[in-house]
Amino acid sequence: MEEFGRGDLVFDVSDTGVGDEIAVLLHGWPQDRHTWAQVTPLLADAGLRVVAFDQRGYSPRARPRARGAYRMEELVGDVLALLDALDAPRVHLAGHDWGGSVAWAFAERHPERLRSLTVLSTPHHRALAWAMRHADQARRSWYIAAFQVPTLPELVLRRRLPKALRDSGLPEQDVQRYAARFREPGAARASLAWYRAIPLRRNRSGRGTALRISTPTTYVWGRDDPALGRAAATRTRDHVAADYTFTELDAGHWLPETHPGEVAAAIVQRRGPREQ
Repeated sequence: MEEFGRGDLVFDVSDTGVGDEIAVLLHGWPQDRHTWAQVTPLLADAGLRVVAFDQRGYSPRARPRARGAYRMEELVGDVLALLDALDAPRVHLAGHDWGGSVAWAFAERHPERLRSLTVLSTPHHRALAWAMRHADQARRSWYIAAFQVPTLPELVLRRRLPKALRDSGLPEQDVQRYAARFREPGAARASLAWYRAIPLRRNRSGRGTALRISTPTTYVWGRDDPALGRAAATRTRDHVAADYTFTELDAGHWLPETHPGEVAAAIVQRRGPREQ
């Protein structure tokens, strides 16, 4: 598979390996599916078919302008459309950064479609909300408020994004790739729309606001992550009812790019016994 569609949107896909089980990988901001370039061959060698796609706002043919198009239910719907296009009843789902947020939300809404869940860097959203009120997370997340301002963040980031990514520990080859993607027509506005849609978010799980994750889950966090602190990371376990593993790495935020071996191992270990 090289692409799939949902409505009038078309998403670009990387599809690697021939395993009977599928791992679907979700990237974050301001990345794209190449986030997983070093992780993918390790998963394929372990017998998984690995599918990663450029999510809405990142695929050039899937960049709606309205911020309402980036509500969480739409982002989750894109993943569901991919699984249907793959004819995959259940998959191993992994996500990093914003992709992790989508993965948590997908696990709440569609647990029947998951074999396992692996989330990198991003804590569970209710743990994050608690840390915003009780710990230092509000200070760490100052940029979310800044991104709500129209137009100005796009202008500033076109100039300053490479330095910000470089200073945060992202390898240079990835800095150049993601900065180039950000400069594509409509890409800056579309990627920032993920943040601008946060005020539109509502609980749409249909299972109550206290729902806990019922899928076997691994959460991987870098202790030096400047954006996502320990308070939310350690509290995430309170929101998972299934088997749960918390893996803390001596790392920063960009785990797929800087620690692909540990990331792949976490996904493979969470895979558990092969189904017959």
